[in-house]
Amino acid sequence: MAQQKYYVVWQGKQTGIFTDWATCSMQVTGVAGAKYKSYLSRAEAEAAFNNGPAAVAKKTSGKPAAKKPAKNTNNPNYVKTYNAEEIAELPGDTFIYTDGGCEPNPGEAGSGMAIYRDGKIDELWFGLYNPNGTNNTAELNALHQALLIARDEIERGRKVTILCDSKYSIQCVTQWAVNWEKKGWTKNGGEIKNLEIIKEMFALHQSIKDKVAVLHVNGHVGVEGNELADRMSIFAMEQHTTDFCLYPEAIDIDAILALRPG
Repeated sequence: MAQQKYYVVWQGKQTGIFTDWATCSMQVTGVAGAKYKSYLSRAEAEAAFNNGPAAVAKKTSGKPAAKKPAKNTNNPNYVKTYNAEEIAELPGDTFIYTDGGCEPNPGEAGSGMAIYRDGKIDELWFGLYNPNGTNNTAELNALHQALLIARDEIERGRKVTILCDSKYSIQCVTQWAVNWEKKGWTKNGGEIKNLEIIKEMFALHQSIKDKVAVLHVNGHVGVEGNELADRMSIFAMEQHTTDFCLYPEAIDIDAILALRPG
C-alpha cells in the first residue's frame, strides 16, 4: 500500500494541506508562481505550512548548499525545460501537450494529448492502449500523434508548439535520429529500441521542423496542459482504448484534473 502523503499549498487557488494529489493539483494547475510540496507526515506538513515556503527553501543541514553545476547549453544533447511562466510568454496559435503512461513499466500503456488553440483548451485526445507497452513507447506514441496534428495545423497557416514531458522522446526525434540515420539506423553500444516508430516520427519531424517547436516541460508541476494530457493517458489505460480518439465529453477542466493522475 502506498504511503500517505500530505500536500502543502502555500500559493494556489486555495491554500492549505491536502491529502491527495488530485485535489492539490486542482489548486496549483494554471496558477503562475504556485508554491507547493509533499510531506510524509501531517506534523511535517503543518509545520511547513505555518512556517511558509521561504523557510522550507532556507532549511539546510547546517552546511552551505552545494551549487548546481551550470548547464552546458552548448552541449548538443542539451534540452531546456520550460516552466509555466515561460510557456505563457511563448508566441503561437496552437499548443499541443503530450504525455504517456505505463503501469507497471513495462505493462499497460496509454497516451494522451491536450490541444490549446488561441489560448484556450480546445481538444483532448486519448488512446493507443497497449497491454504490453512501456513508458517510452507511450510517450513516443503521444508525440507522434502531436506531430501529425502539427502538420495539419501548419498547413492551415498556424504557428505550432509541442510540449512533451519526455526528454527521451524529444531527443530521439530531434537529436539522436540524425546520426542514427547517417549510420544506417545503427548506434554504438547496442540496438535502437522503438526503431520503427522513431524512423516514422523522424521523417515527419524533418518535413516540418522549421515550422514547429518541440519543447520539454516537467510533468506534475502544475502546468495545466501537461496535467490534462496525463489524465488522458490514464483514461486510455482504464478504457483499454486502442485507437487514438477525441475525448467525447465536454471539457470540464476541474473534473478532469480530479481524475487519477499517472
